[in-house]
Amino acid sequence: MSAIFSAGGGHVMEYGSVFLTPTIQIERIVTIHYYEYGSHYHFSGESHDFWEFLCVDKGELNVTAGDRDYALSRNDIIFHKPNEFHCLSANHKVAPNLVVIAFFCDSPQMDFFQDKLLSIDNFERGLLAQIILEARNVFSDPLDDPMLKQMHKREVIPPGAEQLISLNLELLLLHLLRRYSLPMDLPVAKETIRQKNSDELYHRVVEYLALHLNEQLTLDDIAKGTLTGKSQLQHLIREQKGCGVIELFCRMKIDQAKLLIRENSLNFTEIANTLGYSSIHYFSRQFKKITGMTPSEYSGSIKKMIEEDM
Repeated sequence: MSAIFSAGGGHVMEYGSVFLTPTIQIERIVTIHYYEYGSHYHFSGESHDFWEFLCVDKGELNVTAGDRDYALSRNDIIFHKPNEFHCLSANHKVAPNLVVIAFFCDSPQMDFFQDKLLSIDNFERGLLAQIILEARNVFSDPLDDPMLKQMHKREVIPPGAEQLISLNLELLLLHLLRRYSLPMDLPVAKETIRQKNSDELYHRVVEYLALHLNEQLTLDDIAKGTLTGKSQLQHLIREQKGCGVIELFCRMKIDQAKLLIRENSLNFTEIANTLGYSSIHYFSRQFKKITGMTPSEYSGSIKKMIEEDM
């Protein structure tokens, strides 16, 4: 295919274009789940006409796929091809947290994932976390409902959220495909990749915190929501911001409170409720701890600056 463009002097130049051939394309999503099972959980099994993978976020799990038995631990990911019977159970010792995603894909390269038990790296964990994050933006259903057979979209969906699910899922599959099928001695700037992964994880954590400013989050909540280990999470935030994760979350809440005070559309009680504080008194204590002023003093200082500028 060619396209014709007219240059500034009236000279016509003809350009050629190239079709890009996709390796893996996700056609439809069936379900996206994040489960927290007990140590005695057992699922008797099923088969279906679409692909599904299961990734262990925490804990351990026993899986049967066809006539093969597997013992999975953190970061292990197993693929079930269409019409393959599979069942799973916890090992009665460690309670597992799982990401389970089911989808339709007819791309021939999916054959690579048949009968595969792989392990994800930090970059791939980030992609999984992004899929879960966008799934919560797109679907109104709880992601931990094991009986869910049909997902339902929200009435209002952030722009691009649906596409980001498919793009991140395709990128996850492509990254696994290349990492496990290409030679490992390719020239790669390992330190650059490590820093890139660290930066991406930091931005993912901050984005998650920003989306949950109206809640009271624990370190466990944040680790689960970003698919990151607690020690790794604490180390990352301390390295980037010089404080702990919860302290960063508190600072972000107070920054948002300061913005709301400056906008002057809510009173202090409404601001406290909006940001998930249990009481106006607790909100005031946190505000003064971080800013050195009470909300009233801060509001007065803002008003004073406005009056002085008039």
